[in-house]
Amino acid sequence: MKKRIIKIIIFVLIAGGFFIFIHNDYVRYKNSDAYKFKVEYENLNGEKSKTGSEIRSVTISKKNRMKYATAEEIVKKIDNNESFAVYFGFASCPWCRSMIENLIDLSIDEEVDVYYVDVLNIRDTIELVDGEVKKTKEGTKGYMDLLDRLSSVLSDYSLKDKDGNDVDTKEKRIYAPNVVAVVNGLPTKLVEGVSSKLTDPYSNITEEMNKDSIDQLKCIFKCLKENNVCKKEKAC
Repeated sequence: MKKRIIKIIIFVLIAGGFFIFIHNDYVRYKNSDAYKFKVEYENLNGEKSKTGSEIRSVTISKKNRMKYATAEEIVKKIDNNESFAVYFGFASCPWCRSMIENLIDLSIDEEVDVYYVDVLNIRDTIELVDGEVKKTKEGTKGYMDLLDRLSSVLSDYSLKDKDGNDVDTKEKRIYAPNVVAVVNGLPTKLVEGVSSKLTDPYSNITEEMNKDSIDQLKCIFKCLKENNVCKKEKAC
């Protein structure tokens, strides 16, 4: 009888310890960037955009390696001569949702963390007012510092006038999505991760479009592993 009681106590202790381990593991996951990112993007599945289009549904892996970061934190990593990948986008961006699953899958395969900067509310707003370029909203200091640090890989920012002509704003732009490989503090490669054949971000993605997206994103990870890949004229 005494031995049986001891066995029961041991069983209870083991079961209790296992339960505590599982519970703590779940709590850690619920507090992780991976969980936060999954919820942020999947919560919009099936919703309607401002234009009435159905927002693309995405399935975000629980093992995703997305790490939330501010613009200021990315600037600091660049200034510290670090090597890393950073994704600029936001959850409701239809172009972002067309490539995000590929980015996550590749980062898991390559075992590389990807820093995530939500650019929706940090960028400046520039408009054409009576034919003149006007800044109607200031960008955050962190964002403007990013424009400076990433200038070598960013595109010039232009607007269309009423006749369809490009008007130079005299500024660079971080678009959504932009994925950048930074090697030893130097921005070496920027891709959108979106096929040029995808002209409507709400439309179905063909196998060809998906392959194009994957090929672009693979280049980011190649650059992080082997910097000379990015220095070649036709890299990736």
